[in-house]
Amino acid sequence: MAEVATSTTSEQLLVVVDPVARRSDGESVRIAKDVLGAGAGLKLCLPDGPEEFARALARRGSRRPVVVGDDRALIRAVALLHRHRELSGCALSVVPVGTALSLARSLGVPTGPVAAARAVLDGVERRMDLMVDDSDGVVLGALRIPPLRPSPAAGADPEAAPDPDDVPGRPWLRTCQSLVRTLVPAGRPSRPAAAPEPGPSRLRVEVDGETLVDLNQPVEAVSVSPAASGVASVEVRPVSVGAEASPLLAEGRTVTVSGAHFRYRADTVVSGPVRTRTWVVREGAWGLTVPAGSEPPGS
Repeated sequence: MAEVATSTTSEQLLVVVDPVARRSDGESVRIAKDVLGAGAGLKLCLPDGPEEFARALARRGSRRPVVVGDDRALIRAVALLHRHRELSGCALSVVPVGTALSLARSLGVPTGPVAAARAVLDGVERRMDLMVDDSDGVVLGALRIPPLRPSPAAGADPEAAPDPDDVPGRPWLRTCQSLVRTLVPAGRPSRPAAAPEPGPSRLRVEVDGETLVDLNQPVEAVSVSPAASGVASVEVRPVSVGAEASPLLAEGRTVTVSGAHFRYRADTVVSGPVRTRTWVVREGAWGLTVPAGSEPPGS
């Protein structure tokens, strides 16, 4: 891990550049570093992997941490600070660089390197709610059950949930896989997939101890996201039979989902399968630097 000390003005920043950002868009990283270095004292860290990323944050001292990277890097930083119970006394800043930037954008962070770096220097800290699950995982934005496979044609982030057949640098493998699928007789089932396709599930969803939907009602999707005033907004879409079924809505501080093994997508990460999971909203649990005067998420 490389560390470089630069200017020595009054405010001290620890700028941790995610290795994916350096590989994917070195020019934006350079621009962000120049803008930040011109406005504050700066210690630059270039970790080579997650372990060095974690060590850099742990050794920040009194410096304000700034993450240069995509949504995954932001989530990793929040998760690390949460794990060490340091979120309450730490305002995190991010300069989004990479291809997965939808979470940072939804939280009010500019996605251009100059605007984002200026927000780090001149912005304000906004305290945000955090959803924490019973395995100590964190959710900054939203979670969904089952996880959707995004369509590139719909503008989804291609890195968020890659196609298992998309093997970089090996187009011949994709061709062989496609050929094998065409040779399987229509009436003969193929080998079971590692992750089932999204479809109706039988789940029990409880909000603050009250059952919103039970196992006797198949559901197409469950989504949970932080709402205002320290509560989560829950939406359950029952399976439609004939006329479209109306979604079931609720708000609460604790959400428990249980039933058959299910996978879920929290922010950009797909987890599972699990049989039960509980998420609790922690109001104002973490701070993010955003441009002064910007609107809070969901306003």
